[in-house]
Amino acid sequence: MSHVLVINPILYTSETNRIPRVHSIKETMIYTLCKGFLKNGQQVTLIAAEDYRPEEEEQYDFPVIFMETVLHGIFQPRCFPYMPKLRGYLRKHKEYDYIISSEMFATWSYTVARVCPDKAVIWHELAKHNNMLHQMPSRFWYGLVARFLMRRVTVIPRSRAAAYFIGHFSGNVSGTVIDHGVDIEKIVPVQAAERKNQFVAVSQLIGRKRIDRTIESFTKFWNKGYKEYRLYIIGKGELEEELRAQVKGLDMEENIIFCGQLTHDRLLPLVAQSQALLVSTEKDNNMVSIAESIVAGTPVVTTPVPYNAYDIEKEKLGIVKANWGEETLVEICADNMVYVQNCVRYREKLSNVYCAGQFMKVMTSPVH
Repeated sequence: MSHVLVINPILYTSETNRIPRVHSIKETMIYTLCKGFLKNGQQVTLIAAEDYRPEEEEQYDFPVIFMETVLHGIFQPRCFPYMPKLRGYLRKHKEYDYIISSEMFATWSYTVARVCPDKAVIWHELAKHNNMLHQMPSRFWYGLVARFLMRRVTVIPRSRAAAYFIGHFSGNVSGTVIDHGVDIEKIVPVQAAERKNQFVAVSQLIGRKRIDRTIESFTKFWNKGYKEYRLYIIGKGELEEELRAQVKGLDMEENIIFCGQLTHDRLLPLVAQSQALLVSTEKDNNMVSIAESIVAGTPVVTTPVPYNAYDIEKEKLGIVKANWGEETLVEICADNMVYVQNCVRYREKLSNVYCAGQFMKVMTSPVH
């Protein structure tokens, strides 16, 4: 039985340096992936930053270590945390057979690359330079630190876009792309004929997510004669009152419903019963909500921005269009059965068990 260490300090996205405390981390992407290793028969341990410890104590399926971060003025915990005790921990604990560290542009990945490069891989998501300080730290890191000081570590990209980007700085990039895994046992797909006349948007209600565009497009679709349809908006954020005012001004309060933040048990049935997940984002990486939607058999209408838009287009799991609008919603409804069948057929490849298995294949290969 192999023992896998996963180092992923940032458990969820925070838009500011005041990281919100959550009730549980069990619905985060990385926790789900770790459960995939358990189901594959491996032991697994997760290291996360202390800043992301939930506000209530939890019992976990595997060891979770919350490690202290320091020098927050320089190493901001929301994007670039520094855990000085990690080096000593890695030198002391030799029981791990394999180590997975998130992101190349990361202090913890640098530590892993210097202490134990032969048993480690870096799971890389970013497909462009980090904008911090006008990209200067990012360009220095990739051009010098990654290229020379981290060159012995295998890099596993999370998307084709990430593979293309990191390939400019590392000659050791795996040809295997591994997406964020989903616990598909919790998600039962619904056949096209059983779906309701509704769409769903799962998102923080913040500027870059452009929920206002989603509302506008749905309203135009509704006015074209599809008055039996509803749009459910799931999430919270600073623009909620502004978006509610937009809906009220359009006289669409009965057909556009704000659901707030929902647990997965309440969220997933709404997604599974919908004609499509709607995504209008202007800035994102791989979106877990997209993976969960596909696993539920629900097609995705999205801009090309999310990195997993590549697979949506390639596998016909929905429609990818830069400025999608009401006509796109008409199209996704007309061909819904085909898109749903494609999603159901593809869903196994997004399983956390499948993703964990892909990691093990790469890490146990003679040269990874």
